[in-house]
Amino acid sequence: MKLVNFFWNNELYKYFIASLLSLALDLGLFSFSLRILQLTWMQSASIGFLCGVISAYLFSIYFVFSTRSIQKRPLVEFVIFSLIGILGLVVTQISLYIGIELLRILPRVIVCTVAQIPNNTELIKIRITPTLLRSGTRNIRIK
Repeated sequence: MKLVNFFWNNELYKYFIASLLSLALDLGLFSFSLRILQLTWMQSASIGFLCGVISAYLFSIYFVFSTRSIQKRPLVEFVIFSLIGILGLVVTQISLYIGIELLRILPRVIVCTVAQIPNNTELIKIRITPTLLRSGTRNIRIK
């Protein structure tokens, strides 16, 4: 029971779980948009990304962080959160372009591979986002 309480009360682990759930939504929507809706891989990746960012943000504010430094400015908070995620979209789109267009790898294979890149922006988000949403934004002037 102590182990469960440790994980339940630890923001890093909760953020990791939230990121995994958001990644699952992102990948699921990518696959659905590509296969069922027959959209291009760029459109599918963008839809997955957008829904992934929104779900990660909602998980973060309602499940992960009990206090947030700029919670009184939710639009600003969401924009900061999204800007971090845009870095992920850029890395994803470039990686998908290289894999799909240049290397001719199947989209469903390359999207899973891209999600596993060790230096992917999820690692950056896991380090930066908790700081920005919790306390690190004190140094960011928002008028």
